[in-house]
Amino acid sequence: MFLPDVNDITFFDEQNNEMLAPPSVLFQELFVAMAKSHLFGDSKTVADLVPNYSPVWILREYRKQKDLAGFSLKEFLNQHFTQTPSKNISFDPDPKMSVRDYIASVWDILDRPADRPVSYSSLLNLPYSYVVPGGRFTEIYYWDSYFTMIGLYEGGKITKLRNMIKDMSSLIDRYGHIPNGNRTYYLSRSQPPFYALMISLLVYGDGLKAYTDYLPQLQREYDYWMDGEDKLEGKGAYRRVVRLADGSIMNRHWDDRDTPRDESYSEDIKTASLSNRPAKEVYRNLRAGAETGWDYSSRWLTDKKNLHTISAVDLLPIELNCLLQYLEDTLAYAYKITKDLEKAALYQEKAAIRKANIRRIFWSNQQSGFYDYNWVEEKCTDVVSAGMTMPLYLNIASEEQAKVVAKTVEEKLLKPGGIVASDQDTGQQWDAPNGWASLQWMAIRGFLHYGYDDLAQKIAVLWMKRVIAVYEKSGVLLEKYDVVSEEVCPSGGKGGGEYSNQIGFGWTNAILLCLLNFYPEEAEKIFNQTRYRKNVK
Repeated sequence: MFLPDVNDITFFDEQNNEMLAPPSVLFQELFVAMAKSHLFGDSKTVADLVPNYSPVWILREYRKQKDLAGFSLKEFLNQHFTQTPSKNISFDPDPKMSVRDYIASVWDILDRPADRPVSYSSLLNLPYSYVVPGGRFTEIYYWDSYFTMIGLYEGGKITKLRNMIKDMSSLIDRYGHIPNGNRTYYLSRSQPPFYALMISLLVYGDGLKAYTDYLPQLQREYDYWMDGEDKLEGKGAYRRVVRLADGSIMNRHWDDRDTPRDESYSEDIKTASLSNRPAKEVYRNLRAGAETGWDYSSRWLTDKKNLHTISAVDLLPIELNCLLQYLEDTLAYAYKITKDLEKAALYQEKAAIRKANIRRIFWSNQQSGFYDYNWVEEKCTDVVSAGMTMPLYLNIASEEQAKVVAKTVEEKLLKPGGIVASDQDTGQQWDAPNGWASLQWMAIRGFLHYGYDDLAQKIAVLWMKRVIAVYEKSGVLLEKYDVVSEEVCPSGGKGGGEYSNQIGFGWTNAILLCLLNFYPEEAEKIFNQTRYRKNVK
C-alpha cells in the first residue's frame, strides 16, 4: 500500500508565514482509507472535506479506534469532517429562460465572495471575489479563469475581472506561481500560463499601467517556469525546463510530487497498477498531464489509447511554449514602459528566439501542422489536435504555416458541432468526440488573425448551434460537448474521462456570449431555427 511521506511538507505561504501540506500528507493512512472506501461518489470530495479538528488530533484518534470492534469509517468521518455545501445548477432551471438570460444569471451562481479562513481546510483563501467553473469545481482554476475573464469583459463585469486578476496575483505573491487551483493539493503544479493574457484583458480597462502594476508578478511567473535553466549544460531537463541537443531552451509540464493526486487518489493507484513502470513514474506523469489542462488526452499517451502509458514529461506541448513566448514578449514590453531598456532587450531577444524555435521545432511538413515534440526521441508526435491553433491565436505562426493549419483543421478536426479536441477517440475527455469552448475560441480568433474569416465563422456557427441545441433540450450549459455526432444529446454526449460532464459552466458561458455578440446575424438565424425554451411543451 502506498503511504505519503509525513515529511513531505514543502509549500510555504510567504504572506501568511505558514507551511502547507495536502490532505494525503496530513492524514496519511487515514486519507488512504478514505480514498479507497468509495464512500463518496467523487474522489475529489474526499480531498475537499473540512476537518472539524486539527489533523494531528484526528489522525491520532483514528489510530486509536480503527482496530476496535464495531469501528465504522463512515461514522468516524461524519464525526470528524464536514462536507462543504456548494451552490449547484440543476437541469432545466427555468423553461422560459433564454440562453442569454441563463448566462447572465449563472454568473451570480458561480460567483464566490472573498474567502474567510477555515481552519485546516485544503482551500487556499483568496482575498477577492472570484468565479468558479461550476459542478465539482468549486474553486478557482488557472487556465479556465482566462476564458471566464473574456466573458466577464464581454459582459461589462470589469470589477469581477479585476478581482480575479488580483486573486491570481495574490497566489503568485504567496507561492511564487499560480497553482492548478486554489487548493493545497494543487500547489505542486500549475496550468498553462495564461497570466500575461489576463493582464492584457485588464489593459482595455486600466490602460498600460496594468503592465507596470503587475510587472513583479509577471516576472515571478516567468521565473517559476524557467527555474533550472542555468542548471542544464547539455541535453536534459530540470523541472519544467528542457535543453535540446542543439542547445535550444524550451518547456514541458511537470509536478513536484510523484504520488497519487489527492483528488483522484484511488484512480491513480489503479492506473499505475496497470503499468510495468515504477508507480512513482506513472504518478509524476499523471500529475504533469494534469498541469497541461488536457487531463487527459491521447497527446500524452505513448500508445495513444491507454492512460497508464502516459509520458507527459517527455513532451514539449505546443500551447505551453507559445504562452511562454507571449509572456517573454509581454515582459519586454512592460520593461520598455518602465524605461528598463536592458531587460526589455533581453526579453525581446528571448521572445524572438522562442518564436523561431516554435516555428521550427513543432512544425511538421509531412503531417501538415504544429505538433507536440518528444524531446527524448527528438521528433514530433502524430496526434492531430486543436492545440495546433495556438501559434495562430498568439500570432506566432508564419503566413504559410497558418494556411496549412487552416486546411488540416478543416479536413481533420472540424465536425458537425465545431472543432474536436483531437483526431483520436480514446475514451479520454480531451479527445474525440469532445469539443471544448476554449478550443473553439482559440481556433476562431487564430484564423481571424490570419484572414481566414470564413473558416472562423464556420466554426463559430457550428459551435453555437450545438451548444444552443443542447441548451434547448437540457436548460443548462455544460463543460464539454460531443461535436462529432449528428444527434444532439441533452447531457452533452458520452463525456469520457474521470468524471461526468459538469453543469455551469464558466468558459462555455463566456465563449458563447462572445460568439453571440461577435456574430449577431448568424446567432439570430440559429435562434430562429430552434425553439426558444419558453415555447418548449
